[in-house]
Amino acid sequence: MIFVLAGTQDGREIVKMLLENGYDVAASVVSRYGGELLAHACGQKCLINDKPLDEQALQAYMRTQQISLLVDASHPYAANVSRNAMAACSDLSIPYIRYERDLTELAYDKITVVHSYEEAAEAASKLGQRIFLTTGSRNLEKFVHSPHLKDAELTARVLPTAEVIALCEDLDIDAGHIVAMQGPFSKELNRELFRRYMAQVIITKNSGSIGGTDTKLAAAQELGLPIVLIDRPQLAYPCMGHHYEDILSFVRSHANDK
Repeated sequence: MIFVLAGTQDGREIVKMLLENGYDVAASVVSRYGGELLAHACGQKCLINDKPLDEQALQAYMRTQQISLLVDASHPYAANVSRNAMAACSDLSIPYIRYERDLTELAYDKITVVHSYEEAAEAASKLGQRIFLTTGSRNLEKFVHSPHLKDAELTARVLPTAEVIALCEDLDIDAGHIVAMQGPFSKELNRELFRRYMAQVIITKNSGSIGGTDTKLAAAQELGLPIVLIDRPQLAYPCMGHHYEDILSFVRSHANDK
């Protein structure tokens, strides 16, 4: 059985591709909502895990499910997930491949590139006080609790789930500064949201076109807004593919459970 770390849209598409090519697939997602999206995309053909897996739990899961190959299509910024997956595969002698989505070209002179959420908070504080966060919910506390942003007005665009809204409320982000929406977002919608919340600075990540980075940059550029962009973590992947065909070719070369 092939195991796909599939907490993204491209992860779901890889799962679907492998199923359509006749492979048995198990997939891991990071939330119940992610599981629902995967089940909707792939039906009942895929074995879905929506519980967190550290390195030891990941090894145990792969042993139990007799995993023969792992495709890491986790989010580009989920560095710990990838580290655990590489370590577990190495210990179990299981073939590993990383699917790395495209980067968005940064052809805009008002982009400040940083390498952590803490750096992003500090950089944004020097560019404006009304800050629009498009970095998801998992690291919101790093902005809310940043000493550099103690006087800033933060608006967070997050997924519209009860758990995420509760997290925002626990961080004292009021309803007027929570934009609970499911993407993808067009350039036009991004532009109107930035205007509606009178954003002075946008904080985002380079999640590629499938993650909506290109439309965010285009909208900010039209409005002349500065962008603080958190760069991707750099990991030493043992094997990497940039196209779905690369993944399928690797699977065909290594998998033995079709």
